Amino acid sequence: MGTITRTFANNITTSGVFKPTAFNNASFDNVTAVPSGAVEGGSMVLLSTQTATAGTATIDFTTGIDSTYKEYLFILNNLHPDTQNTDMFFNLSSDGGSNYNVTKTSSAFYSRQNEDTSGAEVVYFGVGLAQSTSNQQITGGVGAENDESASGYFHLFNPSDITYVKHFICVTQCYTHSNYSWNSYVAGYANTTSAINAVRFSPSASTNFDAGTIQMFGIL
Repeated sequence: MGTITRTFANNITTSGVFKPTAFNNASFDNVTAVPSGAVEGGSMVLLSTQTATAGTATIDFTTGIDSTYKEYLFILNNLHPDTQNTDMFFNLSSDGGSNYNVTKTSSAFYSRQNEDTSGAEVVYFGVGLAQSTSNQQITGGVGAENDESASGYFHLFNPSDITYVKHFICVTQCYTHSNYSWNSYVAGYANTTSAINAVRFSPSASTNFDAGTIQMFGIL
């Protein structure tokens, strides 16, 4: 016990800090190499950015979604429609974007409040899908005034897996046409064991994006 105590004491400075000699590759610190198999998790890798301009009908990501990453994150930044009361949607493709018609089941709710303090509530958002290939709504009616837009994020998990369904989570915040702060939560799964390799974001039918950007990240 005395030897252990002396060894321990010799590796601590008078101020109580461990000396570099206290550690090595076989133990804890003074490590000069990361052991094989150790991964620095949580890094975000920017894969692509798309910018909407006046008249942009859809924003499609048709490359870069593959088995390289287990999770993909899309950041929606100030998506601005050209028409008042515009809803926004996403859909998925398993054929590189030739068709956006993957079967989805989902649930949703929202919270909101008006600028005049009225209408504060948390409500089931009746946009959930049940085995549907339709576009999935992700916002309330976004306004088209100069200062109105929608932002948020969309997570797609393990899209290249061919064993399990593909889960997704989307959270958006928008300034609606009726002066509401509208926070939407949509989550579900794409009911397919085929690999998902393309994602589309779109506004309501017969409307377009006027501005905004979407960035796609791979998550290590």
